[in-house]
Amino acid sequence: MLKEITIPRFEASQGEVYQDFPLTYEVAGPRLGTAPLVLVNHALTGNSSVTGEKGWWNELISEAGAISPKHYTILAFNIPGNGYDGRESPRADRFSLKDVAELFLLGLDQLGVKELYAIIGASMGGALTWQMAFLRPQLAKMIFPIACDYRASDWLLTQTLIQRQILANSSDPLRDARIHAMACYRTPQSLNARFTSSHASDGSGSYAVEQWLRYHGDTLKKRFLLSAYGVMTHLTATIGVCAEAEELSSIASDIHLVSIDSDLLFTHDRAQATYEALVSHKANTSFHTIHSIHGHDAFLMEYEQLNRIVQPYFPTSL
Repeated sequence: MLKEITIPRFEASQGEVYQDFPLTYEVAGPRLGTAPLVLVNHALTGNSSVTGEKGWWNELISEAGAISPKHYTILAFNIPGNGYDGRESPRADRFSLKDVAELFLLGLDQLGVKELYAIIGASMGGALTWQMAFLRPQLAKMIFPIACDYRASDWLLTQTLIQRQILANSSDPLRDARIHAMACYRTPQSLNARFTSSHASDGSGSYAVEQWLRYHGDTLKKRFLLSAYGVMTHLTATIGVCAEAEELSSIASDIHLVSIDSDLLFTHDRAQATYEALVSHKANTSFHTIHSIHGHDAFLMEYEQLNRIVQPYFPTSL
């Protein structure tokens, strides 16, 4: 069930001051304060419904997954402006991801949360995980930045610019932006193996891959606000926790980096470089690889591997 708290005062990095800023969230599992608490940060088109009837990450966060809501309290905030509460957030496109991290930390304070067992997030949610831990190094026992980066690469900035240009100039902006994004989330090997240059089954004469891309564009258009997609794309381009990976060693938490070897958006080589720069300064750092042909979306597809990586850190008895 969607809940809401109000942040009495928040000053964004651009200098704007907001009074009574609404922040929505969901809690699953034992009530707050009665079990180890796991904060889950959602990705670009995700939301606070990470587990349960509408859960988009049920394969990882469920009694059958690595993180059981029977033993852990699951908390997830909605990134302001993502539209999941049915409204547009005022000036959210002026925020940076650091602002979102600050808001989430204020939200934790409002809920009386002093410590977390873990923070976990993938893609933009993984970058947000880095940012929160960097701002509050003692907050979490462990963090899991998955398929992400601590700062935006030039390649990522290239893709977000293309996305913004599509949103600004297309006659069907949300659909077309999603079609382009799907090409960033998968790989040539993934699409070639799945579709083999076959034609669509609807008799239209188009290729099956074209039908699939249009389907994803149409599906997102039905469930997502155009303004929300613009906000989330903008936030992706603002990822910038620190200048150098070594600075992340100030985080006291155990750090478990998870990378996808075929990821074209947040590339595996950058994740490896982050780990190598960090581990020489911080021994309680580990690196895990999801092996897949499917690219960035593998964190939503390769659940056997992801559960195998994450499960040892979430025992059912503490």
